[in-house]
Amino acid sequence: MAHDFTQLEGVDYQETFSPVAKLVTVRCLLATASVKGWHLHQFDVNNAFLHGDLHEDIYMNKPRGYTKGSSTQVCKLLKSLYVLKQASRQWYSKFSNVLFAVGFSQSKADYSLFTRDINGTFVVILVYVDDILVTNSDITAVQELKSIFHRHFQIKDLGLLRYFLGIEVARSSKGIYLCQRKYTLDILANSDTSGSTPATVPMQQNLNLTQTTDTPLSDPSIYRRLIGRLLYLTVSRPDICYSVNNLSQFMANPTDAHLHATHKVLCYLKGAPG
Repeated sequence: MAHDFTQLEGVDYQETFSPVAKLVTVRCLLATASVKGWHLHQFDVNNAFLHGDLHEDIYMNKPRGYTKGSSTQVCKLLKSLYVLKQASRQWYSKFSNVLFAVGFSQSKADYSLFTRDINGTFVVILVYVDDILVTNSDITAVQELKSIFHRHFQIKDLGLLRYFLGIEVARSSKGIYLCQRKYTLDILANSDTSGSTPATVPMQQNLNLTQTTDTPLSDPSIYRRLIGRLLYLTVSRPDICYSVNNLSQFMANPTDAHLHATHKVLCYLKGAPG
């Protein structure tokens, strides 16, 4: 890993932005695969950021235990390292260039979505950092992709899609079922509400919360972190959307009343975590 705090913009890094798949794209892709009966596979890239090529001159001290050369010499990086500010961007650039070379096109609606249609075989790839979701109309295309990936990266074939971005995926003849049960249980465990009494509704009816309701929290980060996790949970839980979106309006200056209302949502989730 590198020490990114020593990097200077314009000197040893330029752009740092790297796109990631949008959740709405994930849902649309799964829905399309379900309707058309496409295969769904998942791959994981080992040490993804180490594959990125660097365009800037970056030097670092020799690793501990490396004795070659004099004590005053340093190493020039040819490949990216974790924590470098441009590491994510360089990995995405390397991965997308590999796909372009084998005939894939990039979506303009979501830059993490790549498609290819050759001789009636349609293949879609969705990438979220080092998690790769593949869906296709012909199972033989998966083996071809595996050989392409192996030539350039170290990948792990995770088989049929079961778990993606904290979302459990189960498939049957009726369609694809999405669930965040494990993610919900992790939220309950981390917020120390596992022993609370389950609630039947996520928010009290006619609850009137304002910016000045009750006493401000001494550590607002606890509330913000919890709301952030609940917002991600709304991917598969539309029943808490109103409550969580209402509570997210008070993230700037949360109070005890806002945190108490959030715990009410957690008690509701405990009643049906799946």
